[in-house]
Amino acid sequence: MAIRPVTANLGLDLRKMPDLSDPATRRRLSPAAMEAFFRLVEKWELKNEDAMALLGGISNGRYYALKKTRKGTLTQDELTRISLLIGIFKALNILFSAKLANQWISRPNSNPMFRDAAPLAVLKSGMPEMLNVRRLLDSRRGGR
Repeated sequence: MAIRPVTANLGLDLRKMPDLSDPATRRRLSPAAMEAFFRLVEKWELKNEDAMALLGGISNGRYYALKKTRKGTLTQDELTRISLLIGIFKALNILFSAKLANQWISRPNSNPMFRDAAPLAVLKSGMPEMLNVRRLLDSRRGGR
């Protein structure tokens, strides 16, 4: 007789990632992603130019429209970037106090990945660097 582990049925297939190429999925996820992103921008005290760079270098007009209305559909790239940033934010808040977690992004860092620069400079370099920072922080907190 095989023993099966008991798990809560949340009605979700946790192995399935959302299909961000699907417009309906992007429309559904965009409002929450925008809200999270702009809260993160506020907590990290980012300049608008830095926030635009983190979203992939979006135009001033698009950025300020999103910031003002929090309406519209984000692109697959923007949703992926925001997801990575939320993961970075979460990991920082697990590892450090709220104050240090919010300052970490703009403080010089001696880790070889950052070369004594602030992590923000690396994050603005692109999605591969965001992924590397996310992996670094997840490994430090014992995540996968």
